[in-house]
Amino acid sequence: MSEQDKIQLFENQIIRTVWDEEREEWFFSVVDVCAVLTGSDNPRRYWSDLKRKMKAEGAVQLYENIVQLKMKSSDGKSYKTDAADTEQLLRIIQSIPSPRAEPFKLWLAQVGCERIEETIDPEQAIDRALETYLKKGYDPDWVHQRLLSIRIRNELTEEWQKRGVEKGKEYAILTDEITRTWSGMTTRQYKNLKGLKKENLRDNMSDTELVLTMLAEASTRDISREAKPEGFSASMDIAQQGGEVAGVARKALEARTGKPVITEKNAAQLNSLVVDMLEGASALPDQTESEDTDK
Repeated sequence: MSEQDKIQLFENQIIRTVWDEEREEWFFSVVDVCAVLTGSDNPRRYWSDLKRKMKAEGAVQLYENIVQLKMKSSDGKSYKTDAADTEQLLRIIQSIPSPRAEPFKLWLAQVGCERIEETIDPEQAIDRALETYLKKGYDPDWVHQRLLSIRIRNELTEEWQKRGVEKGKEYAILTDEITRTWSGMTTRQYKNLKGLKKENLRDNMSDTELVLTMLAEASTRDISREAKPEGFSASMDIAQQGGEVAGVARKALEARTGKPVITEKNAAQLNSLVVDMLEGASALPDQTESEDTDK
């Protein structure tokens, strides 16, 4: 666990964050977020009362999973304070009865509605992904390539599921092996090279890096379909074979160009999700207040 030297600010109020290297998760000071969203003079007391209320309402699992991490206080010393990851924090925001929390509740409702719509009509998920990438400034040709990589990835995980590989940890280990075999680095090492934390590695790849990633996963998919391995261990061998196909292509290209394929460059999308939400919705409470005044 390493504490970030750079604290996040929202309207000149501190939001302390900690990055968990092992879990690859941002953790946020709950007290700081309560102070931002409620304007309370005593945010610690506010959070203490809210914890009891949430526990009484049945949010026991959330209550028990809140962790205490050391974060710097105003006196420059580090003290343990309640910290929540992004999912936990969004759940806490749902329980804050404050006008400033309302925009995030509306946002969560909208996201939930969109996910239900995407379940009914998966094409909507593709359309939204395309729109999101273009809004972030990605080149349209790269975006279409990225969407193709998502399709190949989905086909690979469907193949793993048929072969008895367990979703979650085993998927991650196989992905790590494919990446290590073709690039020479684990996924975490690759992300470290690009200066990434929670960001998606593929969203920060060059055209060539993305093409080789697709080649590695498509090769693993095709070899698996022919070999029909049973279980995780056998699929690990197939993952190595698929990664080797892309690894050979990488080395051949580097030999021809005299330049490394793997680059430190990233898409520079390094802002924290929760802080982005706070900044993006900061004007909405003012709008609500003006509507109330008009009444």
